[in-house]
Amino acid sequence: MQTRPELTGNIAARNDLSVLTVPAFKDNYLWLIHDGRHAAVVDPGDSSPILASLEEHGLTLTAILLTHHHADHIGGVPALLKRFPVPVFGPRNDGIDAVTDPLDEGDSFTVPGLGLELAVLEVPGHTLGHIAYVRKTPGLHWLFCGDTLFAGGCGRLFEGTPAQMAASLEKLAALPEDTEVYCAHEYTLSNLRFALAVEPANEALALRMRDESAKRAAHLPTVPSSIGLERRTNPFLRYREPEIVASLVAAGKLRDGAAQGEAFAALREWKNVF
Repeated sequence: MQTRPELTGNIAARNDLSVLTVPAFKDNYLWLIHDGRHAAVVDPGDSSPILASLEEHGLTLTAILLTHHHADHIGGVPALLKRFPVPVFGPRNDGIDAVTDPLDEGDSFTVPGLGLELAVLEVPGHTLGHIAYVRKTPGLHWLFCGDTLFAGGCGRLFEGTPAQMAASLEKLAALPEDTEVYCAHEYTLSNLRFALAVEPANEALALRMRDESAKRAAHLPTVPSSIGLERRTNPFLRYREPEIVASLVAAGKLRDGAAQGEAFAALREWKNVF
C-alpha cells in the first residue's frame, strides 16, 4: 500500500480510542471515533445528533470522514464546519465539494487529533467513487464501509455494476476476520431474512438471526459486525455457495449453469424486491 507523506505523521498507534454509535434518521448510524477529548465523525448525514453527542461526551471535533456523496451521509457537514473548521477527508471521485483532503485507493493518513492511521480502499458499486476506511493496528482492526457492506447484506447498485460491487466486497472480505465492520444502517434483520431464504441450511446464519433478533428486541444495535461473521453468513460474500446458486435457480432468478458473476447480479436483483 502506498502512503501519502503529506497526509501521514509519525505518530505512535493509539490503543485508547473508542467508537460511539450515533443513531440518525430512521435507521442510519453515524460514527464518532474519539479518545475522550478529540473526535472524528464518519458520514455525518445529520449535524444535530453529532453536536449533541459531542457536547454530552465533552468532545471537540477534529476531522470529518466521508465515504460517498449521498445526502444521508454528508448532509450535516456544512453545519458542523460552521462550529468546527476541520479538514474533510473523502473520496476524490465522488463529487463532494466539501472534501478538503481527497483520497484514493492505497492512500493512508493520520486523523488529526487522534493519532489514528487509516488506509483507504476504493469500493465502487453503491456509488462509483465510494471509499472505505480501514484501521490495521494489530489486534484493533476497524472498517468504516458506508453503504458497501452491510451486516448480512450489501448496498444497492445506484451507480456501479454488479461486477464492481462483487469485486469491492471481495476486497473487504479479504480483511482479517476480527475486523469490526462499522456500516451505516440498521438493516440487519431484513438482510438476514433474505439470507435465510437463499441459504436456509446455514446453521451459523440461523444462530445469527437468533442473536441479532434478541439485540433488536432489546433496542440494541446489531453493528458493528465482523468480517469473520460476514464471511459465514452474508449471502453477498457467499454467492458462489452451491445452496445459494440452487436457490437462485429454483426461484427462477438464474439459469442453470450460469457464470458466477451472473449469480451475484441475480442475488442483488432478488434482494431489491424481496
